[in-house]
Amino acid sequence: MQTAHSDLDRSVHERILADAIVDVATELRLADPNEFFLMIRGDQAANIADLVTSSSELFFKSGALKYALSAGCDLRWDSTPTVRLDMEFRHAAVTVFFRLTIGRTRAAVEVLDVFCEGDELPGGLEESERLCAAIQDARLK
Repeated sequence: MQTAHSDLDRSVHERILADAIVDVATELRLADPNEFFLMIRGDQAANIADLVTSSSELFFKSGALKYALSAGCDLRWDSTPTVRLDMEFRHAAVTVFFRLTIGRTRAAVEVLDVFCEGDELPGGLEESERLCAAIQDARLK
């Protein structure tokens, strides 16, 4: 199994993943930020996982997109709440660990690590192509 090194440019993977999960992020954004805050502060990982699962089940095959059991929330008087969810995409021998940040009007993706089974070099064009293929195959038609 190959792993991408931390010094590689992740922007291509982030763009691919962000485009793929825009619908999921939109569904998650419909949740009440205060409820998110209470679930995160109350260590209610199962509830957060259920919310992520129900938001992704319309768009991805079961188990392809999961909550990775870590979350954070920024709650300030002068701005809207921001929720950070560590997530995992796993399908077709490709695994991506990433952080999804959700605000009132925007969402962002930060890729933390990419794992591909096989002999290709990490960070290469083949890795991006495999990620695209895995996402396409994991999407519900």
